Amino acid sequence: MTDESSDEQATVPIVCAECETTTRVPLSELATTLERHNDNQHDGDQVAQVDPDIADQVADLVAEDLGLLEE
Repeated sequence: MTDESSDEQATVPIVCAECETTTRVPLSELATTLERHNDNQHDGDQVAQVDPDIADQVADLVAEDLGLLEE
């Protein structure tokens, strides 16, 4: 039995409304995967993107961490 947790990477869901696809990719491959998909499938237009719900959650966490949500 191998220790899979040491080999696991965080994955991020990406969606492409035009292609009607959703997939998860390792965080380390996110930028490359999005760029490659958009270049190959959409002539470079930024159609595929990180799942908007996840992007909003990350933005909220960053804002909270930076103290931007404090009154």
